[in-house]
Amino acid sequence: MDEFYASHQHYTTRLVLHTRDSENDVVQAASEVIDLIEKEHVQAIIGPQTSSQAVFIADLCNKTQVPVISFSATSPVLSSIQTPYFLRATLNDTAQLTAIASIARLFQWKEAILISEDTDYGRDIIPYLIDAFEQTYAAISHRSLIVSSATDYQIKEELYKLMIMQTRVFIVHMSAPLGARLFLNAKEVGMMSKGYAWILTDGITNIADSFDPQVIDTMQGALGVKLHVPRTKELNEFGVRWKRRYQKEYPDEDQLEMSIFALWAYDTVYALAMAVEKTSGSNREVLKYIQEEKFNGVSGEFHFVDGHLKLSTFQVVNIVERGGRGIGFWKPDNGLTSASSISDNVGLSPVIWPGDSTEVPKGWEIPVSGKKLRVGVPVNKVFQGFVKVERDNATNITSVSGYCIDLFEAAVKRLPYAILYEFIPFENEHGESAGTYDDLVYQVYLQKFDAVVGDITVTANRSLYVDFTLPFTESGVSLLVPVRESTHKNGWIFLKPLSVDLWLGSLAFFFYTGFVIWVMEHRINTDFRGPPSQQLGTMFCFSLSTLVFAHREKVENILSKLVLIIWLFVVLILTSSYTASLTSIITVEQLQPAVTDVQKLLHDGDHVGCDNVSFIKDLLKQLHFDKSKITNVGPEHYVDALTKGDQNGGVSAIINEIPYIKVFLAQHCKQFTMVGPLYQTAGFGFAFPKGSPLVGDISKEILNIAEGGEKEKIERMWFGDLNACSIDTNTVNSENLTFQSFSGLFIITGAASTCALAIFLALFLSKNWQELKNLDSDKSAWQRLMSWWKYYNKKDLNSHTFRRNKINDLENDSVSANNGNGEKQEECQTENQRASSFSDAKSDEEELEEISCSRFASPVPDASFVSIVVSQ
Repeated sequence: MDEFYASHQHYTTRLVLHTRDSENDVVQAASEVIDLIEKEHVQAIIGPQTSSQAVFIADLCNKTQVPVISFSATSPVLSSIQTPYFLRATLNDTAQLTAIASIARLFQWKEAILISEDTDYGRDIIPYLIDAFEQTYAAISHRSLIVSSATDYQIKEELYKLMIMQTRVFIVHMSAPLGARLFLNAKEVGMMSKGYAWILTDGITNIADSFDPQVIDTMQGALGVKLHVPRTKELNEFGVRWKRRYQKEYPDEDQLEMSIFALWAYDTVYALAMAVEKTSGSNREVLKYIQEEKFNGVSGEFHFVDGHLKLSTFQVVNIVERGGRGIGFWKPDNGLTSASSISDNVGLSPVIWPGDSTEVPKGWEIPVSGKKLRVGVPVNKVFQGFVKVERDNATNITSVSGYCIDLFEAAVKRLPYAILYEFIPFENEHGESAGTYDDLVYQVYLQKFDAVVGDITVTANRSLYVDFTLPFTESGVSLLVPVRESTHKNGWIFLKPLSVDLWLGSLAFFFYTGFVIWVMEHRINTDFRGPPSQQLGTMFCFSLSTLVFAHREKVENILSKLVLIIWLFVVLILTSSYTASLTSIITVEQLQPAVTDVQKLLHDGDHVGCDNVSFIKDLLKQLHFDKSKITNVGPEHYVDALTKGDQNGGVSAIINEIPYIKVFLAQHCKQFTMVGPLYQTAGFGFAFPKGSPLVGDISKEILNIAEGGEKEKIERMWFGDLNACSIDTNTVNSENLTFQSFSGLFIITGAASTCALAIFLALFLSKNWQELKNLDSDKSAWQRLMSWWKYYNKKDLNSHTFRRNKINDLENDSVSANNGNGEKQEECQTENQRASSFSDAKSDEEELEEISCSRFASPVPDASFVSIVVSQ
């Protein structure tokens, strides 16, 4: 107040200070506040210092409409919404919790223990801290409350309880005096050594520098969060003035360091003095104007938001040597950031941990008592390759072995720390299983076992009580069924790849394509001419011979070539698909199961077998199997039950998990096969208590074992080569191909053939319309149609094919003209005589012969004949 009015001498108002001592008592504090309001008629109250007092006084001042401003009451219970006349010139305790949770997440700690004072201050923060940790997928595994009046013996007793727990991360939230005593005792019991991690809330961290050196020494390696106060010029100058005045007024006392609360107290008075200057004396105006004040004070930016001091930056400090060393910052927008440019840990500078260690604590350890982990194992008389429990009657010593046991021990050996454990069979006094696998897993939840190792299936129901490692076996539930006699012995199996509709549809398109090509080739291609029977045979044989690409006829029309190319593509697809399907039928059906799916079993009402100690029976009930149709069948009876079948007192199928079925089929794959999976599970995993850090570490080592090939070696040692007999969990049913499967191809080739035929007919009619129009125009429609057919049936001698053949023949004749004219003339005379006798029945070949012979009708010199041929 002295400094403020020294620099603001022009102000017309002055604050008058009335002090009262609450003697750290809630009732006394309330009494003093009433006295100040009724007798002194104060217009604002600064204080109280504790949250418990502030809760009561805030409600009292709200009723009397006197603003109360506290620079040290941090409880989250206090709210300006419920008590608008209460202002908090400090930070809410919950503001720091996100920063603390971020530290735990940075170092990958999954659990932490809260040690707090058994007061409103200590208890109010608990639900908020739990929420903050849950957002980072971590948890507060335990809460320890210590009363302020606790003796050192009581504090040590509580610490000893914490030492036997696995968690080694502790969050301390309590008043400074109790916190100092806590660390003195923690040092004595050995909890400030390597492997432990301590995080302090700002209630202790803010004033840690003012602790006695002996207390500071016990806190070495702890982390803490506190509000970051920028080292400004104003703050440095204020510190110098403070020390001078303190030494002047208290010359016989040791110099005390100012805490953040002292700076907030200074800025609170500063803000109140400025607000009063702006008012006309109304309490409401004092409340309004002080909330509007915004300035950079000695504590940093001073500004109220929703009745609280605006959230700023937190500093993360590491308690080393004589005080806190800043190693990073936490900001609402950026999270954790390092205090230096070089950092071993992302987000924070290097940390010195308890025990003067630079190794980041794991966050948990086996309790210092050396207690072994109690690992429960199932007692199963079947499939002992997974877990085998044997008792030596002479020594009464129980030994546990098996695939699951070896895999667990291999993973534990890879851990960077030692774990003591012992295997405890889950058995009764007769050496038999003490319950189902569900019962075994539930023992972990009841804390009778610390873990369960064996062929334990990971299910959703079991995951409600325990945490599982990553699965180490194949997942799923399948059917074990007999194989039926191979169908490839059937003499008509070659018809099976294609359905009836596809056979008929393919045959139709074969004929249609051959017909279209015949129409377009008949007038210009001699390969498609001849007697009707020969042409019909050519038409069909041509299209069918394309199956093996063995057609001898050469097409000439460009439209025919286009149709043929598309059709050959379709034939290629058809033949390839047929070959693949037939191969699949012949090979796959050699192991065709007698039962293909569970629905057939339900429909036929067949009996099915399962293991009585697993969850399969409950699964079958969910699948609506009648209880009378479910038979308990042990693995030793699988062969007999399946061989007899449902009709002879056996079962049609065994339903079990895939790992068990694979082990069985490794020796019986010629008689039986697997169908499925019909239900998806996560495979076998090891069970641990909820939140156990071992889950993540063991899971990581299981992956390393699998990738390194060690898992396969363990599997071969116990089961042999499970892949020696081909096992297909997804049995293939080779269904025949249908017309619908190739409908797209048939549409393409059909459309191409139809369009080509339409184009050809259009061109033919356009070219020959004059002749066709006048052909037998006076006769009936049927006669005209037959005349058109005869016209079409003739060769198109003007086509390029016949012109080419004609020229080739004539050129060949001209070469041999000098040697064979006589013979040719004689031949032509004979031919002309024969042609005159059958002039009405001249074939296309005869017409061409007549033309070629006509050149010998009169003697022409050889040179002239050659000229005529060339001119033609």
